[in-house]
Amino acid sequence: MFRVSPACVGQTASRLSSTAARRRLTTPAAVRIVEVGPRDGLQNEKNLVPTESKVAFIDSLAETGLKSIEATAFVSAKWVPQMGDNEEVMRRIKRKDGVSYPVLTPNLQGFQKAVAVGATEVAIFGAASEAFSKKNINCTIAESLERFRPVTEAAKKEGVKVRGYVSCVVGCPYEGPIDPKKVAEVSVKLLEMGCYEISLGDTIGIGSPGSFKKMLHAVKAAVPVEKLAVHCHDTYGQALANILVSLDEDISVVDSSVAGLGGCPYAQGATGNVATEDVVYMLHGLGIKTGVDLDALCRVGESISNILMRRNNSRVSLATAQQRRMQDQQRSGGKPAA
Repeated sequence: MFRVSPACVGQTASRLSSTAARRRLTTPAAVRIVEVGPRDGLQNEKNLVPTESKVAFIDSLAETGLKSIEATAFVSAKWVPQMGDNEEVMRRIKRKDGVSYPVLTPNLQGFQKAVAVGATEVAIFGAASEAFSKKNINCTIAESLERFRPVTEAAKKEGVKVRGYVSCVVGCPYEGPIDPKKVAEVSVKLLEMGCYEISLGDTIGIGSPGSFKKMLHAVKAAVPVEKLAVHCHDTYGQALANILVSLDEDISVVDSSVAGLGGCPYAQGATGNVATEDVVYMLHGLGIKTGVDLDALCRVGESISNILMRRNNSRVSLATAQQRRMQDQQRSGGKPAA
């Protein structure tokens, strides 16, 4: 029989403990969550959501401790009907001190309308895939970035913060795998245009920890890590793993959507944005501060899922709701809760 000496076991345990300690040191002490549910999450819903429901949704999210909530998009109602009430939403939300309400403004007209109703932060987007850019907005990557220049210049004059998104950072539905160097190039251009932060989006959720890490290494070589965020879709169930890799790479800003709202139009039936509840649960389990009340967040996710009459895509929220039902049943003497 093969036997392991106590000394060998002790040495192995010591090495594992040392490795774990080093791993803990590589993750950030705190992470800022950028909640994209009201915009990126709702824009794919086929049925129009009442304005009052959107306003209540945003206000409820602000009460959970979230500090950045992407509220709406100033785009053509012809192309994105769900965002047609953008001005009304911005007028009616109860702005909470310390909370930012960024909005998507792909052109100068949208920017001007957003600023007129009190927007203090906007977002623009570019793609790392030429094919994706041409298919979606009928222009090259370079041409798309030039279209955003008037927005960034106007924002600078108005003192409005600009956040940049890069789509298809690891894969494209038309082009396939994306060269990480291309992602770095687009990120640098957005930074040079005046974006204070660049969110790297796995638009079709095809990335794995391996491909995601390669992309992050390339971008970090060109852009300061404190300027970066990640935006992971969960189509292939890899979002949390990719976020964990990002934490190890010193990323401290994560985009997510409560209840996993949103979808991937290139993979019918697949889930879209990673659920904020699941991200927060993982971060808290790692001892990373978010400032978010997870229980309150789960209740917001349950509420909006009921309004939309759709399944809640947060596993944490579903598990929490089941646990709450069981506790209610126990308190009622074993009878099902009313």
